[in-house]
Amino acid sequence: MPSDHTVPQTNEVFRMSPTATPTRTASRAVERFEEPAPVDTSHAFPDDFQAVLDVASTARSTIGCIIPAYNEEESIEDVILALLAQTRVPDVIHVVVNNTSDATVKIASRHAGPHEIVTELGEQFTEVFVHDIGKNPDKKVGALNYGFTLVEGYDYLLGVDGDTVADAKAVEYLETEIMNDTRIGGISAIYSIDDKPFKGIASFLITGQRSQFAAFNLQNLLRGRNMAVLGGQFSIFSTQALRDVMRENHQSTPWVKDSEVEDSLLSLQIKSAGYLTKISPFARADVGGMTTLRALDAQQVKWTYGAIELMWPGQRGDTKGQPFHPNLRLRWLENFGMLTNLFVRVAFLTLLAASLSINAFIFSPLWLVPIAMAVALNLRMALTMKNRDHKDVLFALLILPAETYMWIRIAHFLRAWTRFLSRKKVDNWAMQAKAERGAGLGHWTPLIIGVAVVVALVVIWNLLSTTVQSTILWIGWPIVGVVTVLQTLLMFSKLVRRQHGFKV
Repeated sequence: MPSDHTVPQTNEVFRMSPTATPTRTASRAVERFEEPAPVDTSHAFPDDFQAVLDVASTARSTIGCIIPAYNEEESIEDVILALLAQTRVPDVIHVVVNNTSDATVKIASRHAGPHEIVTELGEQFTEVFVHDIGKNPDKKVGALNYGFTLVEGYDYLLGVDGDTVADAKAVEYLETEIMNDTRIGGISAIYSIDDKPFKGIASFLITGQRSQFAAFNLQNLLRGRNMAVLGGQFSIFSTQALRDVMRENHQSTPWVKDSEVEDSLLSLQIKSAGYLTKISPFARADVGGMTTLRALDAQQVKWTYGAIELMWPGQRGDTKGQPFHPNLRLRWLENFGMLTNLFVRVAFLTLLAASLSINAFIFSPLWLVPIAMAVALNLRMALTMKNRDHKDVLFALLILPAETYMWIRIAHFLRAWTRFLSRKKVDNWAMQAKAERGAGLGHWTPLIIGVAVVVALVVIWNLLSTTVQSTILWIGWPIVGVVTVLQTLLMFSKLVRRQHGFKV
């Protein structure tokens, strides 16, 4: 049964849905049945996992769903309706609205109250509660921890962002796997973004984010389905694992407010507590994407900054760096890859311009090989996407869109590292909220600095003698060539790597 823990006083909204039939009490939502024998799914590929679904017993756990919501009036109704349309409906749904200034509470309250639902799994009951906790200095983390006090008596906590719409069987898939392997502390859905409503620059940015999500999801799937980050967008957690994390880290709550990436830190802690962190090969959810350069910059810088903080040796504030943690290996590879991409592009363009300035450039068709390899790899990634469309394929084939988006990501990478190394204290959560409101010009900083650097290089180059210029080119081109060859070989290895039927 849900815990009787005392929670802060709030302005709570409890309204019955006009279509609900309240013929049961809320206690029926936490019925327990005989638990099934555990099944090892830790290394299951799609065919193996399908067998787990086929033999899953009728035993049922209890799931409490938490939806932290901040100014989600455009999406909150779709999120709730998607949960009520699940084949396995959560036993209770708590919408925790914080710091909101729009109609989120009003819209969510249309669906508050008990709901009796019949699905292919049988008759189910859930109840939706809407909590307006007002001004909350801990923002999303505070909303999650408030929600945890409401559902910690359930077997599992399902975290859903206020702009994430899940496929109809997402909860069923997540519950089935976590129930059948007690070693799993948390399991995440595969994330993508619905690109149909967008046009223009927003469409381009959403397509780039879809490709970025796809690459990240596939990397985790191919690494034994070990999920580096149990994203808060749509993940299910064992409440016992969360309690173990709290005990081992001397925390009063599962999520802590002093990390820029609360979900990454919790994932590390769950892994350190001896549990597995997994990604489902079947559960899917569409998350909210960033539709402006300003908003995308703020989100990506916050994510990258938080990851660096976890990777960096030593301790910055209350967050201790864990550079050798297994969940951070993928983060190190991502940062090293971005650094390589930055070096190759900047060095190639610089040497090309310098060579042309003294008529020393000789074209070689070999430089087309890495471009062709990148296009082939991007195309294969697009074809791996389950819900791909023509935008995803064109994004990969036309070279320019993917290359432009890579430069945008490089700008985010540089901004995050610069902010971290400067040791300047910045509230990245507030910066993202500000950017999503359309304020701030920081996303133009890399472009302005880039133009200044180009001007400086041109001036310096023209001051050098012809002999020095030739020497720089004689040393520079072989270095760039070697790095490019190694990068091309890495892309080829990814291109020919088996994907075991996974679809992202």
